[in-house]
Amino acid sequence: MNARRLAIGLMSGTSMDGVDVAAVETDGRRVFAVGPSLLRSYRDDERAAIRAALAVAPSIVGRADRPPALAEAERIVTLAHIDAVEEFLRENGLAPADVAVVGFHGQTVYHAPARRITVQLGDGLALARAIRIPVVYDFRAADVAAGGEGAPLVPIYHAALAAGCDLPRPLVVLNIGGVANLTWIGTDEDRSDLVAFADDAAGCGLVAFDCGPGNAALDDWCLGHTGRAMDEDGRLAASGRIDETRLARLLADPFFDLPAPKSLDRNAFTVTAAEGLSAADGAATLTALTARAVAKGIELLPEAPRTIVVAGGGAHNPTMLGMIAAATPARVTTAAEVGWSTDFLEAQAFAHLAVRHLERLPLSFPGTTGVPRPTCGGVSAIG
Repeated sequence: MNARRLAIGLMSGTSMDGVDVAAVETDGRRVFAVGPSLLRSYRDDERAAIRAALAVAPSIVGRADRPPALAEAERIVTLAHIDAVEEFLRENGLAPADVAVVGFHGQTVYHAPARRITVQLGDGLALARAIRIPVVYDFRAADVAAGGEGAPLVPIYHAALAAGCDLPRPLVVLNIGGVANLTWIGTDEDRSDLVAFADDAAGCGLVAFDCGPGNAALDDWCLGHTGRAMDEDGRLAASGRIDETRLARLLADPFFDLPAPKSLDRNAFTVTAAEGLSAADGAATLTALTARAVAKGIELLPEAPRTIVVAGGGAHNPTMLGMIAAATPARVTTAAEVGWSTDFLEAQAFAHLAVRHLERLPLSFPGTTGVPRPTCGGVSAIG
């Protein structure tokens, strides 16, 4: 087996709350230890620049195009990540030489695999030069170029975590960030070991896909109607009533009937879905949309899960968790309740994926992104 390495993962999700930083010791197959983590929040001006890039990104022709709004956002995103890594190293008494690699996801501003385009802002070479640690970045492009959806990429890390625990299976790991995605891990123990530890065959037993909107439209709704960046503790949604007629119309969207694997852009469902409702009723309806989209996603799985482990921002929303539990047959729990990280699971995953890149192991698989064969990904940068 290959030696374990200390890797740092960086994730800036579609919720745009900031840069998640997390350390993992891994050989790219097994997770030996999970280290410290840190959130470097985006300032209001940084978030505004990213929102401006989101508005412009659908108009680009090539994924390398950088009109002024995207170029400025990329500069800001890169500087924020440099700041985040330097703060993380300083707080944890680490030198650059202590870290084997940094996995840099970047900030997704446009995801359209049907157009063979996925855009994650962030200058990997500039980051590597600034922090003096090798960086792996641009994780999604190779999968999309090979015919995959480019998302989700985290399932192989979910499988590695699940291999080390005894949760009832079939198991679903559900990440609710800006978009909601799930990973299904079946009951065959030998297959689970294969998923976690094999090389070219890794991932053959995984099913994963974006199942629908997560927090993106809900967060945007709350910002526009309350001035708050999110529905804290789900209180606004809990005080409202679901517009069932509108919800049924939203759930009739063709996306939900597409077979897996499939992926979704952050802005595929927006605040216009709740237009004309009160602040509370809009929040309730958008929260229910996420929960029932999860239920529709579960209908596509080979077997219904016994357990759903929720991570990401949605895990902090008891109203959303309650709606998911009501809409699905499984026991719903959170990552924290099973000893995993609720907020930094994706950052940890990109540390793990960076080491897989170094080991020339595939990152995506037919059952996770629809790519024709297990596919490596990422680009290396050494400062």
